[in-house]
Amino acid sequence: MTESTRDWYLRAARELAATSARQVEWCLGVADDPRLLALLDALPPPARQPSLLFAVAAQLGAPDADYPVWADAVLARADAVAEQLPRRRVQTNEPGRCVPLTVALARIPGPIALVELGASAGLCLIPDRYGYRLRTPGGLAVLGEGPPVLEAETDATLVPQALPDIRWRRGVDLAPLDAADPEDARWLEASLPPDRPERRARLREALAAARLEPPEVVAGDALASLGALAAAAPRGSTLVVASLGTAVYLPPPDRARLLGAIRDVGARAVTFEARAALPEVAGRWDALVAEGRADPDAAFVLAIDGEPLASGSPHGGRLTSVGARTPATRQR
Repeated sequence: MTESTRDWYLRAARELAATSARQVEWCLGVADDPRLLALLDALPPPARQPSLLFAVAAQLGAPDADYPVWADAVLARADAVAEQLPRRRVQTNEPGRCVPLTVALARIPGPIALVELGASAGLCLIPDRYGYRLRTPGGLAVLGEGPPVLEAETDATLVPQALPDIRWRRGVDLAPLDAADPEDARWLEASLPPDRPERRARLREALAAARLEPPEVVAGDALASLGALAAAAPRGSTLVVASLGTAVYLPPPDRARLLGAIRDVGARAVTFEARAALPEVAGRWDALVAEGRADPDAAFVLAIDGEPLASGSPHGGRLTSVGARTPATRQR
């Protein structure tokens, strides 16, 4: 049975509870608002996505306000909203996910040739340009300089000894963004929850870092582009393909074959995805949960070549290694 738009927004309210109280309020409001539901139901299903609606509304000038004010602002722009939703894609380019990426790359012999799937503006292709402050039960580990400086809570076994040695990098995205383009930067900011100013500040700093030497992001389908990207990587480097919160946007058959496709081009895979997004990783995580070695409530799972390494909060602010006790900290 197909999920109704109302049920989609009710589900999104539960899923967003850890990341944005404002967007939870809006989800619940839309779910009980016949005016907004009618606007959305007239559009193709992919255009009804909650995060996409919030981003398009922000891009068009709807304010960060309580639901009644926000909804009236969206409806005042109904024609533009309906025109933009089918043309846009969710492209939250979260540099905080460079924390789990850096943790994983520290376990792969370098130098590294890095490919990112769903790279957006390429902000997660430059983890070696950022600074890191990783808090552990035993103290604070500092790597790099930044800005931005990415902060996370983790356990000592996951702390890298050095930043990754990345010699070559490429991204692929269905609709690449340019960190130097003011309109693309505005879209990335609009895609963030309005009640998370620290994420907006981090994004702006990452965009500034990317503009100094922009990473190349090519247009294309993630899986279809793997062969050409692998062929372009320099010899003498370890090819690593990273998927950081991208798999959820792939059709289920592509999710099921993603890790195999990466293996087929001779690359290592680093994935930081929602727990159930990749069947191979999900099955292994469930086995670890059954053994009492993994968090049964994990939001995201960090894995190398399909083998789980840690669980984490969706944007990399918390990481807990397999077998370690899960810290009681707020997700980020």
